[in-house]
Amino acid sequence: MMDAAQRKEVITNNATAANDTGSTSVQVALLSARINNLAEHLKTNKKDKAGQRGLQLMNGKRRRLLKYLESKDYDAYIALTNKLGIRRGQRIVR
Repeated sequence: MMDAAQRKEVITNNATAANDTGSTSVQVALLSARINNLAEHLKTNKKDKAGQRGLQLMNGKRRRLLKYLESKDYDAYIALTNKLGIRRGQRIVR
């Protein structure tokens, strides 16, 4: 679990404005921190099936948020994925 100080640090590092706590980039950064934390937990607790399901749900939510950000602001999407170290697939132009 992330404590309040870690959460606040992630928010301040990824906020676009002074009171920005809910933008897509902040949500993705918070999910990424939670995903990394849970992935470390699952390395030692391999049989934690509920944790594995939670990880899959968080990955799906982060993927959907990144897809939304990619469609709305591609430059911000590229900057955020580079900053957080998230791999991205090929861009599909329609």
